[in-house]
Order: sequence, then C-alpha cells, then structure tokens
Amino acid sequence: MKITRCLLVLSLSLTLGACAKKDEPGGEGTATGGFNAGLTEVVNPSAAAGGTLKLASAHDVDSWDPTRSYVTAVYNLQRLYTRTLLTPDAKPGADGLKLVPDLAAAAPQISADGLTYTFKLRGGVKFEDGSPVTSKDVRQGIERLFAQEELSGGPTYLIDQLDQGQNYPGPWADRSGLRSITTPDDTTIAFKLAAPFADFPYLLAMGVAAPVPAAKDTGAKYGDKPVSSGPYRFESIELGKKAVLVRNDQWDRATDTVRRALPDRIELVIGTDPNEIDQQLLDGDLDADAGQGGVQTGTQPKVLLDAALKARTDEPTTGFTQYAAMSTKVPPFDDVHCRRAVQYAIDKTSVQTARGGPDAGGDIAGSMLPPGIPGHDSALDPFQTKSGKPQPAKAKEELAACGKPDGFETVIATTDSPKASKTAEAIQAALAAVGIKARVEASDPSLYARSVVGSPSNVHSKGYGLIMGAWSADFPTGYGFYPTLVDGRLILPSGNNNYAELSDTAINALIDRARGTTDPAEGAKLWSQVDAAVMASATMLPLTYDKVLNYRNPRLTNVFVNQYYGMWDVTAMGVS
Repeated sequence: MKITRCLLVLSLSLTLGACAKKDEPGGEGTATGGFNAGLTEVVNPSAAAGGTLKLASAHDVDSWDPTRSYVTAVYNLQRLYTRTLLTPDAKPGADGLKLVPDLAAAAPQISADGLTYTFKLRGGVKFEDGSPVTSKDVRQGIERLFAQEELSGGPTYLIDQLDQGQNYPGPWADRSGLRSITTPDDTTIAFKLAAPFADFPYLLAMGVAAPVPAAKDTGAKYGDKPVSSGPYRFESIELGKKAVLVRNDQWDRATDTVRRALPDRIELVIGTDPNEIDQQLLDGDLDADAGQGGVQTGTQPKVLLDAALKARTDEPTTGFTQYAAMSTKVPPFDDVHCRRAVQYAIDKTSVQTARGGPDAGGDIAGSMLPPGIPGHDSALDPFQTKSGKPQPAKAKEELAACGKPDGFETVIATTDSPKASKTAEAIQAALAAVGIKARVEASDPSLYARSVVGSPSNVHSKGYGLIMGAWSADFPTGYGFYPTLVDGRLILPSGNNNYAELSDTAINALIDRARGTTDPAEGAKLWSQVDAAVMASATMLPLTYDKVLNYRNPRLTNVFVNQYYGMWDVTAMGVS
C-alpha cells in the first residue's frame, strides 16, 4: 500500500492554505451528483456539521500506528487523527496533488545547495490531552521509524534519506537522536540531507512523519490507541471488530486549513462480508466502504444498469498496478525462462474479467509503471500481452528452455478477498493450460503484506512462487513508485515489499541515477529505463491498471476523489 494517484504533476507545488471559503473543500467546483461527478467536482457540497459517518471494511487495517501502516485506505483514514508537516490538499482534480502546509506554518526554507529543509511549526496545534505539538514530537515520530525490529511495516524512505551511515537504531536504543535532524526550539525543525533530493517534501507528508509524544509512545503497542493531533481521537479500538472516532476537543479549526471535520462521530465496522457491505450501501444503512475497493462483481451490473444507482457512483483510476511477483529465491523461478513462461501463459482478459471487466477492473497492463507517472511508456509491452490473449506456444518454448518441458508445480499467494481470489484463480487456470500446476493459498489481508509474503523466510518455506500484489506510487514520481518494489538493497526480513527479491546491480544503478536528478524530464526518461529493465528480468507480471466502482450513499456530503490517494477524501466527508 500504498498511496494512489491518477493525474500527476512534474513539479512539487507548496502553497499556503487559505481561510476563505473558496479555498475549502466543497467551496468551489460543486456538483449535485451524477456518474463520475466526484472525479473532478465536489458532490453534495455542504458546511453542515454533525451526525455519524458510517463506514465498513471487510478486513482490519494493517496498523493504526502511522509508522507501521502501508495501505492507501489507512493513509486516508490516518489524516482524521494525525497531522504532518505537509499534506495533500483536500480538493478535487489536480489541486489535490499539491502539498500544502499542515503542521508547518509555511513552505520550508530550502538552502541554496538543496540540502537543508527548515520548517517553522504552526502555533496552537495540540494533542488530544491538550499538550502542544512541538518539533520534538515530530522528531520522535520520525526517529521511531528507525526501530525497524520493533516497528516494521511502513515505508522506509526517510531511513534512506536521513540515516546517512549513522546506523541509527531508534530513540529507545539511542537517545542522542539522528544527526541529520535538529530542533533548536519547540517550533523549528531542520533536516540536513547528504545529497539533493527533490522528492524529499513528499516524505514529510506520509504518516511515518506524524508527531508522536515521547511520553505516550508505547512502541509496538502504540497502534492500540494512537494519540491524536487531528480533528478526531479514538474513543475505542476493537481489533478486527470496530473502531470509533469522536471529536478531539483540543483540535482548533483555525489551525487547520485542510480538514473539514464535519461528522461528530465516525464508526468503522470491521469484518463485514463484502457482499453485505454492498447491500448495506444500497439500502442506505452504510455511507461508504472504508477500503474503497469497489462494489463486488455481482453488484456491478445492478448498479451500472440502473440510472439512479449509477448516478451515485464514481469509477476512479486508482493509480494501482495489479501484479504478481515471481520469487527469484523459490525454484524454478530462479530461472528467467520459467518466469518468461508464466508471462506468456497468462490470459489477461480473464484476469481483467475477474477483477470486474474494463470498467470496474481496469485496463490491461503491459508494464509495471502506471499511466500518469512520469516515465510511463504505453508502448512498453515486451511480452506482447496487451491483447489480453495467452500465448501458449511461446510459454512452452520457455518451459523447455528452463528444463521443465512438462511444466512444474508452484504456489500462488494471495489475500482471501473475493476479487483477489478470483484473480488468482484466473492465473491458476491459465497456467494449467501449459502444464504449470499452481495451488492458491489465501491469507487475511491484515497479515498478508507484513508477515505472510513480507517475510522472505516465510515465502521460501511455503514455496510461494507467485505472489499477488497491488502497488501505487507513494508520491507522484517514479521514485515514489519503484524502489521499494525492486531495489535489492531494500529487501527486509519482515515487512518486505520486494517480493521477487530482485537484486540487480544495473537496476539499482538506474534507480540511483534517477533519484539523483532534479530535472523532471531526465528523471522521467530514467524511470522509463528502470521500467524496461524490470520487465526484462521477467520477475514482475503486470496484470491491470486498476479501476474501481465505488457507490456513495446519497446522504454523503462533500464527496470527491482526492487524486493523491485515488479515493474519496474522508477528511472532507459529511452526512446530511
């Protein structure tokens, strides 16, 4: 997980939020509804506060601890109870892709050499207990990320940028702190980079940069009830069952130019069957699916063929690439020809159908880097798969080349959600047609990424040859999409996202070159080369560029797709 986007900008825009109504979500570009109205407009604009926003999810979150989560839908929810120095603006259209000051009073001061970023904090921001949010709390939130043995699971970009050879183990093991961060007073925090990195501000908009008061930091247990710095605080968390957020009476609207915070109460019921979620949505008993993964295959025709129901739906391109990684450490996928055999064998049309068809399932993918990310090349399709048709003859040639002319046996790892299971079964059927016998093993999504397929040792012991995944850019650049997936230097013993365990010196060198450039055009070219090199390795099997069909309860107000996440912005939602 991850963070999704559709239309992306080539340069970072940092602007001060304004207090005028036209700058508030719902203050302009309004619409009363209609199919896909929420992609570019605010549906049912309203300033009315009060009521209970009712959400449901089939599965639990990976973590409420902002340091440990790596799921897009959770990132969206996090902004209800956490704030960061910068945050995506809560607006529809391209404006939602811009970063604006949040905890910060203004955009950072950047030194002439591009190495030092200095922020002044906004005054009056408090935690739920009334204590002020200080630069030390922001520092604590970032430094705890470095305690990876205890707090794994979240994105580690800040470790890459700020450790700089210190091998910092986290604030509990080393109280001296990171040398790359200084907090000369309670309202100032400065970051010193080892080399210019144009994407650095995006890292400070992620949950891993949220403030955490050291006195309330319970380490691995912090996710049981994190301390709020946002407009809502947790009234209760029942793992796997329910989470309830209520107003944080220490939040001051005057200090927050982004969040509308309209409902008095937000209830999330966890563990609801996906088909039951659909029915509750249509009956009006539920306001939205918290995961925003789209209505189920059986519900799609009912919604799309009824004009009134269709008018209450949005079909965003999420920014996710649905894919399968082939583990280079699990035979026979240590042989490139066996990996190529799978590439040619897959019936991508059946995969697309399993995911909901061209409308709700997405477009067939020829490469990993999704449309909209600078560097995407629509012509890149080395295995000629965009037609959607399998190529069994070529698959059998590759099987012979890898010494498995009669096929082989393997295991497909996936989550137990209906759409993911159907996708895995479509792959299973296509592989069987060329003699590859694949067994599908499904796991709970809340455990899947961190401990099931995020643990290389578990992948090896279970013999997971194909690992189903979905990935989007953590921020709108090629660097925001690719390194965590394919950089061999970022393979972790737990919470690992390089499922293929791909470690290629040429690919790593291309990533370094792309990361180091400050020229957007040159960067796009280099990320295109990374994409081509990854596809040449045949370790990654791109399936579709994701779309989902989400249904909105007509009582929802201020509904729009925030393109930064590829989903409705929950911080703006209200209920009539």
